[in-house]
Amino acid sequence: MTASRDAGIIVMGGSFDPIHLGHLIVAERAAELLRARGVIFIPCNIPPHKPATELAPGRHRLRMVELAIRGNRGFRADDIELRRGGVSYTVETIEALRARRGPRAKIWLLIGADSLLELPTWRDYRRILSLCTVVTAGRPGTEIGARVGRGPVRGVDPARPAARILDTPRIDISSTEIRRRRREGLSIRYMVPRAVERYISSRGLYRGSACRGRARCRACGY
Repeated sequence: MTASRDAGIIVMGGSFDPIHLGHLIVAERAAELLRARGVIFIPCNIPPHKPATELAPGRHRLRMVELAIRGNRGFRADDIELRRGGVSYTVETIEALRARRGPRAKIWLLIGADSLLELPTWRDYRRILSLCTVVTAGRPGTEIGARVGRGPVRGVDPARPAARILDTPRIDISSTEIRRRRREGLSIRYMVPRAVERYISSRGLYRGSACRGRARCRACGY
């Protein structure tokens, strides 16, 4: 993709530990609402706000993203943060994408509502806001809608809200819940794409003591 032919891209970063259907639904809706050319999913290497020891290895998280988006021509995975190594700072990633795509390219950074409210704690967050447009998943009129543009969550221009709220469906699926269910030997079917479910099972990811010793675990399938 080149900037001259590009209607804009959405950048969606995160641990993706694992990626789930909620991520995919929100990304698809965001692409429709923004009329973006595509969505780039970027698994982080070491997140600044989470213990790295709790993460599945990056190669597994990247592969699960690749499996999850397979067949969607508008979605692609990028290992830029895994290749860079170290702590994954969003500002460095956006700077690299901006250099790659050119100064006139549209870049939207899609983050969760909780992350938006923590934005002032991010490294060089004002630099991020100068390089791209931040968007968040939510619904106008909700609590997050009322809080965006007030308090410390501001852009470079103090009169302008830091982010645009996209009217997206609320999907109550979380990676934390998926990992918990795996540890307890429970099914994660319909929470992740089938290919991701098979990969998690085949690699024994997120298994806990509840899985061990069973003749056949409902979550693992073996």
